[in-house]
Amino acid sequence: MCLILFNYRPESARPLVVAANRDEFHVRATQSADFWPEYPDLLAGKDLVAGGTWLGCTRTGRFAALTNFSQDTDPSVPKSRGSLVHEFLTSTQGALAYAETIDGPAYAGFNLLLFDGAQLAYASNIATGDTALPRLLGPGSYGLSNAELGAAWPKCIDGADAIAHLAAANCGIDALLAQLTDSSIPADERLPNRQRDLAFERRVAPCFIVGDDYGTRASSAVIFDNGHIYFSEQTYLAAGQVGERVDFEFPQRNTQQQERA
Repeated sequence: MCLILFNYRPESARPLVVAANRDEFHVRATQSADFWPEYPDLLAGKDLVAGGTWLGCTRTGRFAALTNFSQDTDPSVPKSRGSLVHEFLTSTQGALAYAETIDGPAYAGFNLLLFDGAQLAYASNIATGDTALPRLLGPGSYGLSNAELGAAWPKCIDGADAIAHLAAANCGIDALLAQLTDSSIPADERLPNRQRDLAFERRVAPCFIVGDDYGTRASSAVIFDNGHIYFSEQTYLAAGQVGERVDFEFPQRNTQQQERA
């Protein structure tokens, strides 16, 4: 039940601030965030099972992040959702243009955020609503989990409010990571009604999920600030034990090669 909180102010010195938790089974092999030898501009963790990633950025100012979208059925042989993040980050296409090329039915359910340095797009192969997808997002603070953007899940609503205040205060990386450790369980009446067992909804409702088999594996914080990119990842082990933390800071390298939608 991953979570991405983000504040988007495209005309400001801090166009994008992100705090995200990756929730996954602890046995799934994962490599901590680093620059990839085969793609030296790409900074991301790596899923060693399928080879893709869930969140990353580049030296040229691109960013992408993914959550699974809960659904009852998946394609019989789905393509790796993590490849969507990797392929965008290693391309030069604009965010919306790339999103429009995705063959949605080939993948299990997903939500996808794509930032090309100038525009932020949201895509999903499951979400429905009044606005056609993919679409560009306007300035604001958002919370995205395993339902459509705008879903009234407590961790999304409360998280969007929290990151709005943090961004307004020009917070640093540590404050974003601290926000992601909230393991409080919302009141039952605030939980989503998905016809699931109440005990299950309580277990996955917190921002930070603790478990022996499944839980929050990594917290990531990313700040685009005055031409610099700050990226930190705090990993966690079973039962919420604190693992390795990695921190990166580097100047954004401008490029004129990126296409716009």
